[in-house]
Amino acid sequence: MGVWSFVKDAGKKLFGAGAAEAAETSEEALKAEIKELGLDASGLDIKVEGDTVKLGGKAISPEMKEKVILAVGNVDGVAEVETSDDNDTKDAVFHTVVKGDTLSAIAKKTLGNANRYPEIFEANKPMLKHPDKIYPGQVLRIPQK
Repeated sequence: MGVWSFVKDAGKKLFGAGAAEAAETSEEALKAEIKELGLDASGLDIKVEGDTVKLGGKAISPEMKEKVILAVGNVDGVAEVETSDDNDTKDAVFHTVVKGDTLSAIAKKTLGNANRYPEIFEANKPMLKHPDKIYPGQVLRIPQK
């Protein structure tokens, strides 16, 4: 099992007042968000238990699974994403944005070269729309190739 931590009070607001307690509503909202982003979550089962999202099943690729983890984890009210099988994501590297971070600074810190920031931007599409639009608490995928 893989466990990925997120900042519970940061991220996109999908759940209305009181809806965060209703797991079915939360699951449907998360599935709608994944679909809206154009991600393919086929093969994955999404369950919500409190502030934890549980992903079961097998994704079409490790990259797609990592993107789905980020898409559901970077939602206001989600503190953790658990995966039932982490063999395909065991080498995944995520970075939590802190105040003052830029993609260049993150690239220098994680990839050793600030000029590699476009790689991080590309690895986080479609969740990122612009390289300057990141926020504290957001979790980003760091490409390893």
